[in-house]
Amino acid sequence: MTVKQQVLAALESETGADLSGQALADQIHVTRAAVWKAIRALQEEGYQISAQTNRGYRLVGKPDHINMERLRPFLHQSSGFYQLVTARTLDSTNDAAKQLAAQGAPEGTIVFAEQQTAGKGRMHRAFFSPAGTGIYMSLILRPAIPAEEALFITTSAAAAVAEAIESVAGKAAGIKWVNDVFCEGKKVCGILTEGACAMEDGSLEYAVLGIGINAIEPTNGFPESIREIAGAVCTRAEAGPDFRVRLMAVFLERFYGFYQHLREKTFLNAYRSRSILKGCAVTVLRGGNARQAMAGDIDDECRLEVRYPDGTIGLLSSGEISVRPNQIPCEGSWK
Repeated sequence: MTVKQQVLAALESETGADLSGQALADQIHVTRAAVWKAIRALQEEGYQISAQTNRGYRLVGKPDHINMERLRPFLHQSSGFYQLVTARTLDSTNDAAKQLAAQGAPEGTIVFAEQQTAGKGRMHRAFFSPAGTGIYMSLILRPAIPAEEALFITTSAAAAVAEAIESVAGKAAGIKWVNDVFCEGKKVCGILTEGACAMEDGSLEYAVLGIGINAIEPTNGFPESIREIAGAVCTRAEAGPDFRVRLMAVFLERFYGFYQHLREKTFLNAYRSRSILKGCAVTVLRGGNARQAMAGDIDDECRLEVRYPDGTIGLLSSGEISVRPNQIPCEGSWK
């Protein structure tokens, strides 16, 4: 057993009681520094361990690891669609899912990890993915649509995430075109859709829908580099039992309903009504160029309408929109 595993076993054997760092060190024959390092690692994995001067450590709660047995009671119409592949740690669930998709994994296969060491978002950005607090998953899809309609996968997923947050957490959720979900002014979810196309007709051979939700605030908070923009749906005190399980299950249910009617865009009203960019001064980033604009409505093809300083109107189906975090929600007007 590793030091971390031995420390956890010792704390579990004394549930409800305090164990000093020295007592733990003596019990498993390591230094107090090694005990402290193991405690920090366990906390990062979602274990709730109290630490009090002159009293020691106490195991208060365990992470709510996700598996199909825990999800199934919350799945109804979608229960036969999904198959779950879980891992404690992966570099990237999207990379793992793409490998499985290329090998012929069926539609509805979910790759889920408790932690990602190289989670990624759009534009090659890293996605902070600490253990035990988030929902990091990638879903293999095989839709009968041309590649240019893959935008509907991303937008329907964003609508499903927003609805799940509102249903489970009771908090309003907004969507920043095209793939970010915000709650209480902070980004709590990023979505990355990747895929492979058939050379003959341009149809999608498969799509991998990557979802990263900051469900519960990490024990040690977010890194300084993203603290201004990143947030979590709930604090640990707010979350309650099975919070991540319920949030993931409701998302899967809502997304399944949208996906079955993807080309009819039954998700569009849910997506459009939660758009938080209308009236925002934004920077449009496309092809290495940056251009200032004002954001407007979402059209029927999920494109973002923007007005440039010269008065011309553009419709964006790809690219990146940058907006200052403290500007959301926007106070500008679109006329």
